[in-house]
Amino acid sequence: MSDERQDEPDLFASEQEQDLPGPSAPLAERMRPRDFEEFLGQDDIVAPDRPLRRAIEADTVSSLILWGPPGSGKTTLARIVARHTKAAFVFFSAVTGGIPELRRIIQVAEQRRALRHQGTILFVDEIHRFNKAQQDAFLPHVERGTIILLGATTENPSFEVIAPLLSRSMVVVLKSLSDEAMGRILDQALADVERGLGKLKADLALEARRRLIGFGNGDARAALTALEFVVTQTPAGPDGRVRIDERALDAALLKKALRYDKAGEEHYNLISAYIKSLRDSDPDGALYWLARMLEGGEDPKFIARRMVIFASEDIGNGDPLALVVATAVFQAVEFVGLPEAQINLAHGTTYLASRPKDNASYVGLLEAIQDARQFGNLGVPLHLRNAVTSLMRDLGYGQGYKYVHDEPTAKADQAHLPDPLKGKRYYRPK
Repeated sequence: MSDERQDEPDLFASEQEQDLPGPSAPLAERMRPRDFEEFLGQDDIVAPDRPLRRAIEADTVSSLILWGPPGSGKTTLARIVARHTKAAFVFFSAVTGGIPELRRIIQVAEQRRALRHQGTILFVDEIHRFNKAQQDAFLPHVERGTIILLGATTENPSFEVIAPLLSRSMVVVLKSLSDEAMGRILDQALADVERGLGKLKADLALEARRRLIGFGNGDARAALTALEFVVTQTPAGPDGRVRIDERALDAALLKKALRYDKAGEEHYNLISAYIKSLRDSDPDGALYWLARMLEGGEDPKFIARRMVIFASEDIGNGDPLALVVATAVFQAVEFVGLPEAQINLAHGTTYLASRPKDNASYVGLLEAIQDARQFGNLGVPLHLRNAVTSLMRDLGYGQGYKYVHDEPTAKADQAHLPDPLKGKRYYRPK
């Protein structure tokens, strides 16, 4: 009878999908980091001294919500968890899977727990795709410990994940990969003979490397996909080496897609043209440069941040509401995301371009900073100091101070600057 049982299918067969991708898999999949040493750009959360890494290595992970932009390593981190856990690790996509499949996974997890005393870690990719009612289906099983939930999302979990799940999970924030990390990832892919492009003997020129990093815009998957396409589409030279320069990039990829990168000159040129158009009250020019940045893949939050700065620096008290509008646009960009957030950016752009300009607050601050540096630690006039002890009162702290609400005109005629700066005017509104 035991021989017959050996031939039966195992109800608890591994679902961890740990097999290495084959040579025909995309480069981004072949180069997916297998351990912490290969996992670049997220040292804030997985450096050797970080609590999350220690928990993963000790196999004591609790429910997590992994939040980060595309290509930042959410799925990779989940696979590293899978390599370190004795629990069954099940991958589940909110895009292709539904509640019926989830119920089957939970049923097997319950049986696995009862019969084998083995836990289940359930990785839910794009958990924000589940609506609030569907997310409720996870709650009782997380509470009972039937599953440990790992949810991955590109959206702000404060708005896309129900509060009961958030309260039972730790939110791990992954950031867009830095240019330095992106460069190391590209270099590894070019050098790796087993999983990467090392056998093709490709040389990447410095400028081409910089442009590919910009093309990825913090997304390792996008950069590796572009690198693989360029290397495989560029013919080798007489010496058998594949040389990738700017001309090879332009031949293999759309030139306009690579002209704009967040670290290069074009990035600064376009944002400069945008700000100067706003300053000169030209909504048409500002909209054009806004469109160029959006089409080039600029981070919309970067544009929105510059709008908030511009509202105070260049409009100031010419229209105090400008700062309110710019801040609201930034919040809307965070809430909505692309592509719809383009509408919010256009709204804010035309408003800021159309308002009167007054930089008196900013200019006044710069002059005050210059005096603060030049004159050093000038003492606060005694009448402006608070006398919080009897000794301070004896020393004259607060003596002669005029409380403005006691004045008939509700305005106190008293000095507020140190004596060396008496009469100095910093704020000169237009």
